[in-house]
Amino acid sequence: MPITKSAKKALRQSKKRKARNLQKKEKIKSLIKQVRNLVLEKKVKEDKSSFPASLSRAIAKGEEESLLSSPSQLESSAIEEAKKLLPQVYKFLDKAAKTGLIKKNTASRKKSRIAKAIRRSE
Repeated sequence: MPITKSAKKALRQSKKRKARNLQKKEKIKSLIKQVRNLVLEKKVKEDKSSFPASLSRAIAKGEEESLLSSPSQLESSAIEEAKKLLPQVYKFLDKAAKTGLIKKNTASRKKSRIAKAIRRSE
């Protein structure tokens, strides 16, 4: 435990900063997870729509048009949501790098990987 007045104040400040930094890091992680989940959601739906058994059953019932049209709309909406989140992710990463929360190259790497994942899923 700190003894001097300045040491006590420094401890209070460091606790506040730690809480703030953890909150910012969690926000960044949650945004990145949201984008990745949207990209994965699109891939999973794409895999399900290309599954031959489901197509053959739908063709037998005469529902091939509804089966083929709905997944593409859902896929595009997931990617559109991911694209809408991208500027927000960039903003948080840049601010975190600017304030020293994460390193500049780490922020750049994360931004690059997220953009690459979105491009691949289009």
